[in-house]
Amino acid sequence: MKNPLAAASFAVFAALALPATAQTWSPTKPVRIIVPIQGGTVDILARLAAPRLQEAFGQPVIVENKAGAGGNLGTDLVAKAEPDGHTILAGYTGPITVNGTLFGNLPYDPQKDLAPITLAVTTPQFLTVNPGVPFSTVAELVKYAKANPGKLSYGSVGTGSASHLTMEMFKSAAGLDIVHIPYKGSAPAVTDLLAGNVQLSFLVPGNVLPHFPSGKLKALAASGRKRFPALPNTPTMIESGFADFEAIAWIGFLAPGAAPKPVIERYHRELVKILNEPDVQKRLTDIQFEIVAGTPEQFAEYIRWETPRWAKVIRDTGAKASN
Repeated sequence: MKNPLAAASFAVFAALALPATAQTWSPTKPVRIIVPIQGGTVDILARLAAPRLQEAFGQPVIVENKAGAGGNLGTDLVAKAEPDGHTILAGYTGPITVNGTLFGNLPYDPQKDLAPITLAVTTPQFLTVNPGVPFSTVAELVKYAKANPGKLSYGSVGTGSASHLTMEMFKSAAGLDIVHIPYKGSAPAVTDLLAGNVQLSFLVPGNVLPHFPSGKLKALAASGRKRFPALPNTPTMIESGFADFEAIAWIGFLAPGAAPKPVIERYHRELVKILNEPDVQKRLTDIQFEIVAGTPEQFAEYIRWETPRWAKVIRDTGAKASN
């Protein structure tokens, strides 16, 4: 199945609004945006959206962080919430497309108990290392790790996250033994990487870009098909000798599965407007996010495409749910 993101219909301005229905829904009480991870870029996006939704709705919009179980805790909260439009999810790769395979027996069905609103943004990641490590390229990392099995450890923003499974893909492709240390969000993962308590990680640019100019962290490679404009001298994993190595992190908004169509349409309309505001676009592009702002149907198709793809990675690498 072809990656739906490659389709021309995913252009930002192609999805500026769904057709208006005869009845336009509006919230009648405070709205909650649940972020199922602590801090990081998911939280940034939710907090960019919240005050703008509040202005559009005329109701308070509150961001609540409900981290735990690789994002399953907060995601399950939304899946079981009243489908009246007053609770939505800022979702990401792990609890939507990964954890059904990684954990098994989820308390919710991501494709039935959640209703896609819009795939908001995507980004590849940087293979990032603490500057104290004795290697400066991917090839040198592979050589060192093979000579020192089990000595290196990597941090992830949580079990089932893109940062977890992308590193597991790398370990499998290179035949490496590197220990996984999962965290509850990007902030503690980056803190321990800066301190050298873990030596490497795959992390989205927004979490690590500020630390590159000072030399506090080093980028060895990027996980997309092209180099980042922000770091044009940093090669991709493909250029570093790993053919077809591509791993994308994403963030999108979802509602409880039984949310009525007018609820989904109103949220879609407002969120796409927000994602196209110049100041929001600048904030997101500054941290190297590509804005998608697609339709609910496109987001649903992308989830259907991503789920078996990550399931294969989990089976092939033997990745385990370790938190």
